[in-house]
Amino acid sequence: MVTILVGGQWGDEGKGKIISYLCLRDRPDIIARAGVGPNAGHTVIYKGKKYPLRLTPSGFINEKARLLIGAGVLINPDVILDEIKTLGIKERIGIDRRCGIIEEDHLTRDRKSGHLSGTIGSTGTGCGPANIDRANRSLKLACDIEPLKPYLTDVPLEINTALERGKKVIVEGSQGFGLSLFYGSYPYVTSKDTSAGMAAVDVGIGPRKIEDVIVVFKSYPSRVGAGPFPTLMTDDEAEKLGIAEYGTVTGRKRRSGHFDFEMARYSAMVNSASQIALTCLDYVDRDVRGIKSYNRLSKKAKDFVDEVEKKVGVPVTIISTGPDMEETIDLRNEKI
Repeated sequence: MVTILVGGQWGDEGKGKIISYLCLRDRPDIIARAGVGPNAGHTVIYKGKKYPLRLTPSGFINEKARLLIGAGVLINPDVILDEIKTLGIKERIGIDRRCGIIEEDHLTRDRKSGHLSGTIGSTGTGCGPANIDRANRSLKLACDIEPLKPYLTDVPLEINTALERGKKVIVEGSQGFGLSLFYGSYPYVTSKDTSAGMAAVDVGIGPRKIEDVIVVFKSYPSRVGAGPFPTLMTDDEAEKLGIAEYGTVTGRKRRSGHFDFEMARYSAMVNSASQIALTCLDYVDRDVRGIKSYNRLSKKAKDFVDEVEKKVGVPVTIISTGPDMEETIDLRNEKI
């Protein structure tokens, strides 16, 4: 059984919290990280403690799960080795030997790329130049880096062997659909596709093995960096609503906007979404902050959930009413 979780907007949808909730609630045997690389940051808040992550799967808090990083993900050795040490996961993590390696030269090139670092808003983490070198067949791989060798594995073999034995696998994407190289707001995008199909490729899973695709939407989407934002609101409006945010990796202030139903429907279509996880419902109505029962939600909050379901055409099965793991409403048993 494979579940893939991806972001449906511009990133920063709260994927880290939803993944972590699923990994504690469903107890998967494997949690695999897909996506671009350390240019994506996921923040997990568990029992009041905040964990900002760049490469480690957000479900690491499930201490019995095997943690894997697929071959499609770029690795900065300094970043992943620091996270392995800080999180105490060296006995549980596996890095595909074919992961591309970000070197100092990639960081320098990324930060000097005028139109990318300025107009487009690159994170400067070296992912774009590294993906260029990978396409040019000149990139180092994880198997070439000595400090990574204790963690190297064949991720597709591990995952598919586990599936043959009836194990549960969750694949965690990064960034958001609107930043897809192919389907996003080009050229204001990341350096590869970010859809569920690409996430499956990143970790070596064929399409017939995918059971569910959960797309995460935030009630008020936000975006770091430049690029189109059709439902953008003013900074004053965002401040009045209390939704001013800053990026996990860049620390830059995010632009915020109203929910874009047209974008959400298109995102759900391309990702083949079977479920929606809706985060930050407490932004719609502050009175529902921390509520854990759907029946206790206000009419305003319920109306918004109903509107998302109706206009996007996919059931909302998981609702986040606050940043902590326990501030979650799970409707999967009722709607699936």
